[in-house]
Amino acid sequence: DSPMTQAEMNICASRDYETADAELNTQYQSVRKVLAERDSSAGEDGAGAVKALLAAQRAWIAYRDANCEAVGFQARGGSMEPLLVSSCLAYMSRKRTEELRSLSEGF
Repeated sequence: DSPMTQAEMNICASRDYETADAELNTQYQSVRKVLAERDSSAGEDGAGAVKALLAAQRAWIAYRDANCEAVGFQARGGSMEPLLVSSCLAYMSRKRTEELRSLSEGF
């Protein structure tokens, strides 16, 4: 609840990211289901939403991971680097969860 050492802060940040990642995965599956339903009723010419979502998500994951690695260079090799990276991963994952929620609500 009240981390005092850098190691404890790193653990908390890692757990926060794990929670954010789980929420992201849940929302991704939800929007994927919505898009799959849309694809099934769209016909051949209008289908492809799930494929587009998958491509977008893969590209976003690559961007998120590279961006957060770059953020970590602020403390490269130091005990604070894991905190910076995990905090960045959590923040970006929560933002993406909101983006996917908005996308889902648009259908």
